[in-house]
Amino acid sequence: MATPSPGTTPSRPGSEPTEEPARPGALGDVPAEADAEKPARVLTGPLRLAVSVVAALLSVYALWNVFFPVPALQYRIIFLAVVLPLTFLLYRPAVRVLRGRSEGPDRPSVLDWGLAAASLFVAIWPLLAGFDAYISRGFRPLVIDVVCGLALCALVLVATWRTVGPVLPVICLLFIGYAYLGDLIPNGWLIGHRGYDYPRLTSQFVMGTEGLYGVPLDVAATYIILFTIYGAVLEFSGAGQFFIDISFAAFRRSRSAPGRTVTLAGFLLGTVSGSGTATAVSLGSVAWPILKKAGYPRESAGGVLAAAGIGAILSPPTLGAAAFIIAELLRVSYLQVLGYALIPTLLYYLGIFLAVEFDARRFGVREVPLQRQSFWRLLGRFGYHFSSLFVIVLLLALDQSAFKAVVYATALAFLLSFLDRSRRMTPPRVFDALAKGAAGVLPVAATTAAAGLIVAVLTLTGLGLDLSSIIVDLAGLVSSNATAQLMVTCVLAALAVLVLGLAVPVTASFIIAAVVIAPALTSLGVATPEAYMFIFYYAVLSEVSPPTALAAVAAAAITGGNAYKTMIMTGKYTLPAFLVPLAFVLTSNGQGLVGEGGLGTVVFATAVSALAVAALAVVTGKWLIGPARAPERVLALAAALLLLYLETTTVLIGLAALVLAVVVHLVGLRRHPAPPTPQPPPDDGPETAPPSATRNAPPIPTQEVTS
Repeated sequence: MATPSPGTTPSRPGSEPTEEPARPGALGDVPAEADAEKPARVLTGPLRLAVSVVAALLSVYALWNVFFPVPALQYRIIFLAVVLPLTFLLYRPAVRVLRGRSEGPDRPSVLDWGLAAASLFVAIWPLLAGFDAYISRGFRPLVIDVVCGLALCALVLVATWRTVGPVLPVICLLFIGYAYLGDLIPNGWLIGHRGYDYPRLTSQFVMGTEGLYGVPLDVAATYIILFTIYGAVLEFSGAGQFFIDISFAAFRRSRSAPGRTVTLAGFLLGTVSGSGTATAVSLGSVAWPILKKAGYPRESAGGVLAAAGIGAILSPPTLGAAAFIIAELLRVSYLQVLGYALIPTLLYYLGIFLAVEFDARRFGVREVPLQRQSFWRLLGRFGYHFSSLFVIVLLLALDQSAFKAVVYATALAFLLSFLDRSRRMTPPRVFDALAKGAAGVLPVAATTAAAGLIVAVLTLTGLGLDLSSIIVDLAGLVSSNATAQLMVTCVLAALAVLVLGLAVPVTASFIIAAVVIAPALTSLGVATPEAYMFIFYYAVLSEVSPPTALAAVAAAAITGGNAYKTMIMTGKYTLPAFLVPLAFVLTSNGQGLVGEGGLGTVVFATAVSALAVAALAVVTGKWLIGPARAPERVLALAAALLLLYLETTTVLIGLAALVLAVVVHLVGLRRHPAPPTPQPPPDDGPETAPPSATRNAPPIPTQEVTS
């Protein structure tokens, strides 16, 4: 498991030789390099090897299950029994982190080993006790079943605390307390219930597929781990490096090239990674010197990095963990979920592209030569890295399961790695990729298991439907008009998901909101796919929402900008993403944005929404053909809001407002010509910054670990 020493290796054609960093380790730096809430240990020596072997075997077990399926509940039990000990060995206790001892290598303590051993025993207890007998006890568990079951729940919460912080475990404890103490709630309260004792809660939590072993954990144990393995293989085979290089080569000489490059690279890296924050960090370490040389202010650069990074969770064909849960909840193929996400993702990146174009003119950024290598030469030499992505989509279109599609794509990426001598997947690299793939799933496995407890309580007590009724009733207090009620409900739902997402990871916030908020939307006539996609997008956007905005904070750390101002700039780039999901649900034509309703509806909704996104870019970018003044920006904002309400009348009024904004802008330019574009201060850095320098950047993250 020891990584080789850095050495000078031949670079790609057309670039200078560079010093290649050591081969990424399997476990020591994963998956916490981008988020202080996930302080992974740096293991060394025999312990590192032993833990990596177990992690690699977990990956092999997941791959084996695709072709030789293990009974679902037994598979999840074994998966969790391996994940929990690995988590306790790889992640430091929260107390150690708070005391500032999270840096440098360390070894698991006696407590960590004790927790690992205890979690292994209580997780495997259903199999030790005789699986059939254990399940048959159902609602009448033995005392040992109750003890082991509740201990397992507690250990899952401890593991979740270590990987994603304390908020989600505390929320879980509140829900469990609510389930146990429900009889103390005064009679007549809508959320009151009779209360449930420990045996009944144990049965609900661990003796079936309603709690820990429910759909969320199933998604982590099947879909997510396969995609983290795929992402690790892509990383080790050089795909992440290629995606950055090709992005730099695509926009070689123009004023807006740096911003365009960051946007395209964020999209491409999203096919390897599903983590917005980690992608922003990896991309920022490469792109910030370029953006700085071009003259971008620190906060604006951080904003575009965070916005491009968060697109990793929205970018097909991987998306984030919540997308797989959508497929399971809707009982549709993963390809159909990709179809739901395609148009909103394109609109998201359209907004960022327009914003960086306007910034290039507004800030007067200078042209920076990004790449001396030909785009076509680079594509011809390393374009095979796109093949596995196409294979996933092709196999899904041929009605193959997502499991087999990603496994075949992983195999293809492995074979294609031999086309690049420096990136060949030799046995040690395969071993590292398998171990890293399993390590990447640990935080999301803990998160989904904990979220399963919340879902179990919501189902057992009926609280989910009660809260949905409360949301609808609140909207009814505002207006008796059905359209107004829907608007208010959507705003309340969006705020609820955003607030929830500030406290818990994307996946957990989606799971909770899908149970609580989706019924409120569907009760008002919103189709279930649109309701789930609405929730999904706001759950994702919580990562760029103040006051936490993890992606923006991470980007600010890279650029050295003010964190709060970076959050504001990130909001500027992502504003369309906050408004477009409302178009999904407010009108029947909104279904066109998720690819439903027929070709005419899809074209109409897409074209009108694209104009709305362009209008919002004018509002936030303060630029059209020249500097945009207040009158045209107000008109553009009104046009955008009207256009996003996808009914014929409002669309026509919105188009008129947009045309009027352009006319007012042109007249204003004739009367008051635009002042000269400000020039950024001179830069003393190197004349060029070729993307081959990215070989010294942190490794590209593999799949979503917090979401």
